[in-house]
Amino acid sequence: MAIKGILFDLYGTLIDIETDESMDEIYRGIAHYLTYHGVYLHRWEVRERYYRIMQEQKAASHEEHSEIDVEAIWNDFLRQEGVKQAQARKDLAVILAQLYRGISRKRLQLYPGVKIVLNDLRIHYRLALISDAQPCFALPEIQAVGLNGYFSPIIISADYGFRKPDPKLFQKALHAMKLKSTDVIYVGNDMFRDIYGASLLGIKNIFVDSNQGAKSYKDVAPGYRAQHIEDVLIGVAALASS
Repeated sequence: MAIKGILFDLYGTLIDIETDESMDEIYRGIAHYLTYHGVYLHRWEVRERYYRIMQEQKAASHEEHSEIDVEAIWNDFLRQEGVKQAQARKDLAVILAQLYRGISRKRLQLYPGVKIVLNDLRIHYRLALISDAQPCFALPEIQAVGLNGYFSPIIISADYGFRKPDPKLFQKALHAMKLKSTDVIYVGNDMFRDIYGASLLGIKNIFVDSNQGAKSYKDVAPGYRAQHIEDVLIGVAALASS
């Protein structure tokens, strides 16, 4: 059966990113920003509260591979601090999530050759994105690196409460594209979340050996191993003809 779509992971496959969520500056900056909204906490209180709410959120999930919702974490944080108006909490939660991400981020750039690969593939295939991420920062970061308009749909784990390798996340993309698992190839950089996850649905897959992600998982082997993103074109051609 002919391949009709190429599904991509985002971070570690297309985007080279580095973050450090242990930085004191994150919690200091947020604590200072909150004073403009009537919330007065020490940076260590901000950090402790954030992680406590996160753990509570994880504990409440019934998913095997649960995903957090950072906007919901900050919304609950603000509710506990007495911010009563729902829309005000919602708006401020997005700002806090993006502030957290922005301060923690050290690097955000495309891997060399990404646009060459995508421009070639989109002539022949429909492109989609499946990412373990938060929409409040993944969507702006996609725009920041110039990838707007390449992918439809864009499936982001936090919208659903579960993450890869859960096959339900891959099925969301297939359903939106009205395609079957045999119609697509999945490209990712993590042997567990990406390659194992795709294989659970019988999706042909390409492992990109980047500077991020798990390099092995049990007896899982990719359909094709790309040493560089440009090699994805060779892998797609090989798998599409097999």
